[in-house]
Amino acid sequence: MLERYFVKPSTVDRIRASWLAPQIERYVEWMDLQGYAIRNVYKRVPMLCRFADFAKRHGSTDLKSAASHIESFAAHWLATRETLGQKPEARSKIIEEACNPVRQMLLLALEGRVIAGRTRRTFPFEDQTPEFCTYLREERGLREATVYKYVHCLNGFGNYLKRVGITTLTELSPALLASFVVDTAPKLARTGKRDLCGMIRVFLRYCQRQRVIADDLSSAVEMPQVFRLADVPRSITWDEVRRMLDVVDRRTAKGRRDYAILLLLVTYGLRAHEIAKLTLDDIDWKRERLHIPERKAGHWTAYPLANVVAEAIIAYLRSGRPQTEDRHVFFRVLAPRTPITNGAISSTVAVYLRKAGVQVHRAGAHTLRHTCVQRLIDAEFSLKTIGDYVGHRSPQSTEIYSKVAIDVLREVAMGDGEEL
Repeated sequence: MLERYFVKPSTVDRIRASWLAPQIERYVEWMDLQGYAIRNVYKRVPMLCRFADFAKRHGSTDLKSAASHIESFAAHWLATRETLGQKPEARSKIIEEACNPVRQMLLLALEGRVIAGRTRRTFPFEDQTPEFCTYLREERGLREATVYKYVHCLNGFGNYLKRVGITTLTELSPALLASFVVDTAPKLARTGKRDLCGMIRVFLRYCQRQRVIADDLSSAVEMPQVFRLADVPRSITWDEVRRMLDVVDRRTAKGRRDYAILLLLVTYGLRAHEIAKLTLDDIDWKRERLHIPERKAGHWTAYPLANVVAEAIIAYLRSGRPQTEDRHVFFRVLAPRTPITNGAISSTVAVYLRKAGVQVHRAGAHTLRHTCVQRLIDAEFSLKTIGDYVGHRSPQSTEIYSKVAIDVLREVAMGDGEEL
C-alpha cells in the first residue's frame, strides 16, 4: 500500500524502518478505504514517523506506552512551529494536526477501529465513584448521549475543583458548590443552567448514597426556575422554507444529501438524531413507508413516504452516498466516510438558513421541527394528532405551539391596533 503513494523506494524503506511501521502501513490502508485525499496521506505519514522517533527516544517500547507521549509530542511539534502559531487558533490547529493522526493510528492498532464523532471524554471522578456511569445507564436507564452530557458536565466541575485546589470529593461544601454554579452559569442559556444544576444534584446524591461524602449536598445546588411555556417556538414561515431549499446546490453530492435531510426535517418534524440513525432498512420502498425506530419517547413511528422526499433520497443514494456495507443512509462527504452525526445535521440547517437570509433564534434542526408542528397547528389539527405525528412524549409538549397566535400579534404590533 505504501508503494501506491510513495514512488521513491528509499522513502518507503525509511517508513518501514520505523518501529511503528506495521501500524503506519495499516493506518494508510484505513485512510485509503475511508477515501482520504492523497495530500492527507502525504501529510500524515511523515508526522507518524516523527512521532515514532519521538516516542522511541522517550523510552516507548510498545503501543500503550507510546500513547502516553501524544500530548508531549504535540507540545514538541508546536515548539518547532512557533513562527506559524502566534494566534490561539493557529496553535490549536497545529496541535490537532499532530495529535489527530497519531490518535487514530493507535486506536486502529489497539482497538481495531477508529471511533468517529466526538472525542471520548474520561470520567473525572473515576477513582472515587467508579460505578457512576453504570448507575446512570442501568438504574436510571439513560441513553449514551445523555451519559455523555453528564461526563461533559462533570469534567467542567472537575476542572473547576482543580483550579481552586480541591483534590477529593470529601472536601466539597455548600459554599464551594455555590461558587461553581456562580462561575459557570453565566456562560449557559436558561435550560443549560437547569441541566447543569440537575446533573450536579444527581451526582451529589449518588456520592452520598455510596458514602463518598457524609452529607447530601444536593440541596445546596438550587435549581433555577425555567417556565415550560415561557419560550416562543423557533418556527419559520413556509416562504422562508422555500428560500432555504432554493439555496441548496443539488448538483453536488453534499447538496443532494443536505436537500434530502432538510426535506425529512420539515416534512416529518424529525429530530436530528433520528435522521442520523436512519438506515436503509427503515425505508420500505415497496409499501412507501418510512419507519423511525427508537424515538425519544421510547416508541416507533411509520410515515407515508412523500414523493418529494423519496425522490430526494433516491437522488442521493444514486449519486452521493459512498459505497459501503454500513446500512446508515447519510454519510459525511469528506473522509473519514462515517455516518453523519446529529450535531452535523443541526449545523447544516443553520448554514442554509444563514445563506437564505433567514434570521431565527438558535438556528438548527429543531427550527424545522418547530416549523413542521406550527404548520400542522395552522391547519387546525388536534394537539393529540400533532403530538403523535412528531413523536412527543406527552400532549404538554405540543401545547407550546398553540399558546401564541404569532401572525395576529404581528398585525397588532405593526398597526395601531385600534380596530382589533
